[in-house]
This record gives sequence, C-alpha cells and structure tokens, in this order.
Amino acid sequence: MRSPRTVKALEEFGRLRLSDSFFMRDFLHSEIAAIHGIINVPDDPDLAIAAGTALCENLLEPLQARFGRISIRSSFRAAAVNHFGNINKLNCASNEANYAGHIWDRRDAEGRMGATACVVVNRFVPYYERAGDWEAMAWWVHDHLPYSDMEFFPKLAAFNLQWREEPVRRICSYTPPRRGLLTKPGMENWAGRHDGAYETMLVDMG
Repeated sequence: MRSPRTVKALEEFGRLRLSDSFFMRDFLHSEIAAIHGIINVPDDPDLAIAAGTALCENLLEPLQARFGRISIRSSFRAAAVNHFGNINKLNCASNEANYAGHIWDRRDAEGRMGATACVVVNRFVPYYERAGDWEAMAWWVHDHLPYSDMEFFPKLAAFNLQWREEPVRRICSYTPPRRGLLTKPGMENWAGRHDGAYETMLVDMG
C-alpha cells in the first residue's frame, strides 16, 4: 500500500479497521502535526497497519473489555512529526528511541515491530484522583496483558502502552510520589502475581 497523500486516500486509510473497536483514524491525530502543518501519515502503511493491529488486538481491546471505554491521547507519529517534536522539546524522544514505539512504520534497531498509544482509562480517572494510585493500573496490566513498556503521567493517569515483538515488560512513571522505574526484568517485584496491588481498585471501579 502506498502512503496516503490525497484527501480521498487518507479517508480510505483512516477507515481501515484495526480491531473490533478501533480504526486507523483514531490514532492519527497529532497537535504537533496540526499546528505546524506536518502530514502525520506513515511512509510504510503496511507495517503501520500490522503494528497497530497487534497493539489494538493484544492490548487496547482487552483493556477496554475489562474497564470500559478508553480514550486515545496520542499515538502514531510520522518520523517527521516526531523529529520536529524532539528537536523543539515537545515531549518527544528521538526518532531512534521511538521506532516501534510512537513511530509505528519503522522497526527498531533490532528489527522488531511495535506500536505505542498514550491512553486514558476513563473509569480509572476518579479512582486515581481520589487515591493517587497509578500503580494499581500498572500492575493489573502487567499481570494480564502482553505489553512491552508502560510510562505513566500525572494528568488523568494517562500512560503510554506499547506492544512490541519480544516485549521487555518494563514500567516507569513521571507521576509522584513514586517517579522513575517501577519494575523491569531482573527486579525482585517483576515476577509472579500482584493481585494485592490492584484489589482495592477493582472493588472501587466495580
């Protein structure tokens, strides 16, 4: 498939269904692209579709099935969009760091396919705002879904959720009171179940 470069082609590309609940159009919005006039479409649509489908089917659909509607805060970035965001300090890592992450249409340095979406679990927000407990959602995902990387942020407990071939399964946060690394392979808390960490959250959310 060619990269969509006309309105009609982009309309058709946006209608591509990645899973039961999600279409490609759900992932293409970018404030950087909109404000600075950069086209946010993949150079390799087929790779972006494959990575996005895996993200939706393996992570977003089961997350939404368990907790109700999730909102996509940001997701796919064309390499040009991400590069602009990086050099202008707009909260974008380098392109190399974002291949198989927010840049769905490039494999990472090891040749692995992947995709990231920054999501808000809508029903989780009231619990988080009362308890300040972002770790409950982090540990639930860790125990139940085949993610590769999660990064949590203070506003609305939004978090980057990455699917990638050969997943790392690492969690970090920019959210107080516990900033930094929560777990990664080799840490004592990485293995086993963590039911006690999210028991209160599940009762609260119903």
